[in-house]
Amino acid sequence: MMDCPAGPGNDVRGNGDHDVIDAVTMCRRVCIPCAMRDFPPRRIVCLTEETVETLYLLGEQDRIVGVSGYAVRPPQVRREKPRVSAFISADIPKILALDPDMVLAFSDLQADIVADLVRAGVAVHVFNQRDIAGILAMIGTLGAMVGAADRAQQLAQNLEQRLAAIAATPRPGPRPKVYFEEWDDPLISGIGWVSELIAIAGGEDALPHLRTHKAAKDRIVSPDAVRAAMPDVILASWCGKKVVPDRIRARSGWSDIPAVRNDRIVEIKSPIILQPGPAALTDGLDAIVQTLWPER
Repeated sequence: MMDCPAGPGNDVRGNGDHDVIDAVTMCRRVCIPCAMRDFPPRRIVCLTEETVETLYLLGEQDRIVGVSGYAVRPPQVRREKPRVSAFISADIPKILALDPDMVLAFSDLQADIVADLVRAGVAVHVFNQRDIAGILAMIGTLGAMVGAADRAQQLAQNLEQRLAAIAATPRPGPRPKVYFEEWDDPLISGIGWVSELIAIAGGEDALPHLRTHKAAKDRIVSPDAVRAAMPDVILASWCGKKVVPDRIRARSGWSDIPAVRNDRIVEIKSPIILQPGPAALTDGLDAIVQTLWPER
């Protein structure tokens, strides 16, 4: 068991004031709200898919005691780990019954779940990565949290090298302009890491000014704006809902868009592109490359 380093009865005076600050800082980083009983944590609940996949890739999957219902990578997670949440809802009693040392969450969209867990005395770490740099940092942070910092650094380096190699691959033509649709009603364009992956794959984001907006509501676009951008390719991933290309083709005024006219509307499955983790940087990127540069 790990005691709080700045807790009652623990001497944190050290050799100077900086030792006191370091101890208190460590308490705040590791023990908030002083509920984590073990470090590294032995019982982890993951409320999103990317931390699940990362822990499996690090060989630390035995620490996972509960996962999001959307977790599908690697495939065995569906039979090995109990499901405790959707994305913006969770079975709090079920999570508490699993007696976690740490719950891993993502973004403001899970703030209500996080608040309920913190009130129940559970230690929670919330990630908030929205671009490739943030994804790589998440891997490093999670690795350090479970005592696998070296393996996490190597994983992040391998992914970074892979991205660089794909970005440097010669392409047989000019960069196609790509509109990525994250939702269909209202129309929502792709988040930061998706825009970056389009560029790495040899494409050009049709609406690049929206890539820095973290919230989906700030990436809502009008049909006229997409039509004005005249994308060569439309990639769609409707947050787990099946994409219906005919509905895209039928939008008023879109018949003149090159992507529609040339039948270049392609669905990319949400688990490999809309989770900000290893899947997006591997299978998600590969799917974009294959769509933009089909083998002839």
